[in-house]
Amino acid sequence: MRVLGVDPGLTRCGVGVVDSLPGRRAKLVDVGVVRTDADLSVDLRLLRVAERLDAWLDEHLPDVVAVERVFAQHNVSTVTGTAQVAGIAMLAAARRGVPVALHTPSEVKAAVTGSGRADKEQVTRMVTRILGLAEAPRPADAADALALAICHLWRPSGALQGGERHELTAAQRAWAAAEHAARQRPRR
Repeated sequence: MRVLGVDPGLTRCGVGVVDSLPGRRAKLVDVGVVRTDADLSVDLRLLRVAERLDAWLDEHLPDVVAVERVFAQHNVSTVTGTAQVAGIAMLAAARRGVPVALHTPSEVKAAVTGSGRADKEQVTRMVTRILGLAEAPRPADAADALALAICHLWRPSGALQGGERHELTAAQRAWAAAEHAARQRPRR
């Protein structure tokens, strides 16, 4: 399965593509950050993000897009921009018929570090280790996008949006079945 992770943000939107490997392993395909200039109007900034996300989707052809679920923050302007970019990512995927999964920040942290309260540096270190990278992905938005993709690889069920319209892909069903079978094996 190939997952495109999107860490939404209006100034910096992290994007990362990860492929699943046998044995609950993952491989980096690509990582980056879409940046917009704060001096531009919001509509033009959103257009820039949309164009770059379209390019990522067209280049990497993911099986699913994992987006960070927007949560309430005290800074309304930050949460508004984040929610707008998350919506653009979901729309870009939906236009291509690619299922979308939403994961909370604490779910992502728990998936990659074992703790839902991990800090950004812990997440970055674990993403680097999980993917076997020589250097940590920077900035943190890039590492967070990869963490979202890894989280979805390891927790594929329950986060997909779209109800009956988006059932699990064949790759997702196989991954979920393998995870289920592994949990059913008796421990020695």
